[in-house]
This record gives sequence, C-alpha cells and structure tokens, in this order.
Amino acid sequence: MTDAVDFDGRTCPAPIYDQEQVLLGHGSGGTLSADLIRRVFLPELGNDVLNALEDQAMLPLFDLASGMGADPGAADQPRLAFTTDAFVVKPLFFPGGDIGKLAVHGTVNDLAVGGARPLYLSAAFILEEGLPLAMLRRIVVSMREACAEAGVQLVTGDTKVVDRGKGDQVFITTSGIGLAPAGRRLSIQSAQPGDKILVSGTLGDHGIAIMSLREGIEFETVLESDTASLHDLTRVMLEACPAIRCMRDPTRGGASSTLNELAAASQVGVQLDQAALPVRREVNAACEMLGLDPLYVANEGKLIAVVPPEDADRLLQVMQNHPRGRDAAVIGEVVRDHPGMVVMRSLIGGERVVTMLAGEQLPRIC
Repeated sequence: MTDAVDFDGRTCPAPIYDQEQVLLGHGSGGTLSADLIRRVFLPELGNDVLNALEDQAMLPLFDLASGMGADPGAADQPRLAFTTDAFVVKPLFFPGGDIGKLAVHGTVNDLAVGGARPLYLSAAFILEEGLPLAMLRRIVVSMREACAEAGVQLVTGDTKVVDRGKGDQVFITTSGIGLAPAGRRLSIQSAQPGDKILVSGTLGDHGIAIMSLREGIEFETVLESDTASLHDLTRVMLEACPAIRCMRDPTRGGASSTLNELAAASQVGVQLDQAALPVRREVNAACEMLGLDPLYVANEGKLIAVVPPEDADRLLQVMQNHPRGRDAAVIGEVVRDHPGMVVMRSLIGGERVVTMLAGEQLPRIC
C-alpha cells in the first residue's frame, strides 16, 4: 500500500505504515511485518522471551522433582527450544516441494538455527470443503517423509474444515520442540564488529521457483525450490565452530530482512559484497526480467551465519563439504560504521543501502 508524495509537481510512491487494516504486505516478512509486531502484538503479549524476536523461544527445562523451572540464565543447563509457524503457499505443489514438506522443513529449521536438536512437531490443518482426499493424502505422505528425513516425530495435531471458497484448499500451522545443549547461546543480538557473514548456498531459489510457476516463465533448466531441512548442516557447523554467534534462515523477506534484523538487534552495521553473493544464473535472469533483487526473494533451505573472523575459513570449508552447503560463501562482515544499517558494495564499486522489504513482493510464498 502506497501513498503519493509530491515533489515540485512530481509524485513518488511512499509506503504507508499507519494503516488501520491488515494488508498483504503485513505478511511479507519485511518492514510492514515488523511494524505489525511492534504496534499490535508486543504491546499486549510482550515478555522477556517474546521480545527477543528470535526464530525460536529458548525456555528453561521444568524440574519435575521440585516443580520449579530451571534458571533461564544458567549457561550450564540445557534448554527447551520452541517455535511455531503457519504455511499458506500457493500453489500447494511446486518444483522441488509442496506445502507439506515446507511446513516440516520450516519448523525444523527454526529450531536448528537456534542450535537445538529438533525432536517433536505438531500440525494443525485448515481444510476447505471440497478438497480432494487424494491431494490431502499426498501432502500428509510428504510430511511423513520430511519428518523421517529430519529425525522428528509429529506427535499431535488438529483439523478444521471451512466452507467452500473460504480457505483456498489447505492452510497448515506447525509447532516444534527441540533441545539446546548446555552452554549454547546463539542470538541475533550477539554480532560483533569484525565478524564474518556466511550464507549456506544460492539465494532466491524458492521465491523464483514459485513465481516462475505462477507466471508461466520457462527456462532452459527447471527452477526448483530449495526447501530442505538444515538440522544436519547446523549440527556439523556447531561441532566445528561452537563460537558461532547466530544463525537465521532467510525465508520471507529474503536475506535483506534477516540482515537488517541482525543489524538492528546487535546495533552494528552490515557490509555486503555483491560480487560474493551466490545466485544461480537462472534466478538472476528471472530477477532481472521481473525487476526483483535476489536479496529480497524468499529462501526455504538456506541459512545465514555470523561467526568470529578467525573461524570463518574453517567454517566455510565445513559447510562446503556438506550436501546442504556446497555453494556456501562469505558474503560480508559486521562493521562499526552505520549501526542498524545494511550497506552493499556493488559490482561497479559503488555502495547502496539494502533496506528491508517495504511491501509484498510475492504473497503466499510460504
């Protein structure tokens, strides 16, 4: 949603952030999403855990013997990781995946990037009247296969049905529980100047796969979503480099939202190198054709990691030796300059600010 701002008789669309109704952009994972959280949810529901705005909540384990929770600040105690997510992707089936795989992978990854071992999932299905049972069964089979691959169990769930035309076939909400070992503290607030920023693979694959299917764009090779579980990649990364500051999976809003959230939370600057960004040739071509920037396009099987500079080369090698990290790259560093901002050095040597996504680039992406 934009409004027109007049500059000497010329008009320029400027985003409106004081809307009194929900817009598609509120689900983008960008500026409007962050504004909705700050204006509506945190004032009423905020607490020390929620206010951290991590991909998962890290909670003290409950002491059954004493009936008391463990000290949440104790570094020598394991913690319970808890996350929840909703999936409304359109179409339900796409090259490389479907809404079922996406629901499992997305929830597992939110636990894994927090340094936790994913254990259990729940799933709630909102089904539209008239949905073919064969389609639902295909989604459920896909979820079972994804759970088996990630080593998690789906242990509880719920099903609701809405009137024909009211639900767009299937919506899935999942929650996940995992266990973070004692002493592990990954946080988006932990980045320090000098740290290196790594990405585990090519950017924009999921979003462009969805968009090319919707728009009927054909390429020499089939573009596939990168949806995948990252639990094993994060395991080997943390074994090789326990000093990792934080990890995030750049889903809605793409890498731009993740890096802007990092800069704001840690009150540091982020300096990117465009030449270092791993982007498939087909994805880059599609972005140029559609007027998109790969930094703003959703990913569903990639992570961004922030690591002390002395560990960056070793961690990069470990990532590249893993099937989920073959295209890993160092894409930038954390700096003292311009705190709260992300700046990218372009291919021709100039610099530009990489802001968060202002509106909705591609709705119903995950």
